[in-house]
Amino acid sequence: MIDDIDRQILEILQENARTPNAEIARQVGMAPSAILERIRKLEERGVIQGYAVRINPDAYGLGLMAYVFVRADERAGALTTAEQMAAIPEVQEIHHVAGEDCFLAKVRVRGTRELGELLRDRFGAIETIRSTRSTIVLDTVKETTMLYEPQTGGPRG
Repeated sequence: MIDDIDRQILEILQENARTPNAEIARQVGMAPSAILERIRKLEERGVIQGYAVRINPDAYGLGLMAYVFVRADERAGALTTAEQMAAIPEVQEIHHVAGEDCFLAKVRVRGTRELGELLRDRFGAIETIRSTRSTIVLDTVKETTMLYEPQTGGPRG
């Protein structure tokens, strides 16, 4: 599905999605028009799902990140609870997980008071949620969206 040229293009774009096609072409050894066409095809096939800007959360005053484990009462495979949590702006990620808990949510808020309000008022308003357990992040050593490509020899960024 992805050949070596596509892998090279994807690695470059993961490092910096704003890399000009001409620079990608230079690094890969192809014409810029061929690079543009390959990127377009990667987008059409859903390999490239979008482009995003990373913003420092402190710039918005969102200095507290927490992971919230959620137990819910709903039939196996139902994601109603997850959809309701995903609609909350402070929730950055929702993962359906195996184990004692049903979901893992990554949230960002101003501080502990706001975390308490989020859990009590927003999560508490979701009828299927039975309990939550929170882990507050003290410091982030690594946070990335870059993917590991086993065939290229090792983990990236």
